[in-house]
Amino acid sequence: MKDEIEWVLKEKNITYSKEFKFLSDRKFRFDFYLPDFLTGIEYEGINSAKSRHTSLKGFTTDCEKYNLAQINGYTVLRYTALNVTEFGEHLEMMINLKKNDLF
Repeated sequence: MKDEIEWVLKEKNITYSKEFKFLSDRKFRFDFYLPDFLTGIEYEGINSAKSRHTSLKGFTTDCEKYNLAQINGYTVLRYTALNVTEFGEHLEMMINLKKNDLF
């Protein structure tokens, strides 16, 4: 499903990096980072029974990650298998907001 996010980014010719480490003193990384929007994109792989995201410790660590990202000025967009198809629409909204100096 991460492939779908990357396909949209390439289709829209958006500058991005993968596995971007956004804090120098922590191991936290965004799945994708859009520097022109200061936005991290996260794909929550919660489909398997072994998913770290569904354990209390894993979910809590994710909360810490997202809170620290936002405290440090990053927007974080999160997707799952059920809503990843909305990414293209959300990206288009961001592009339009940036064109109007609102993002």
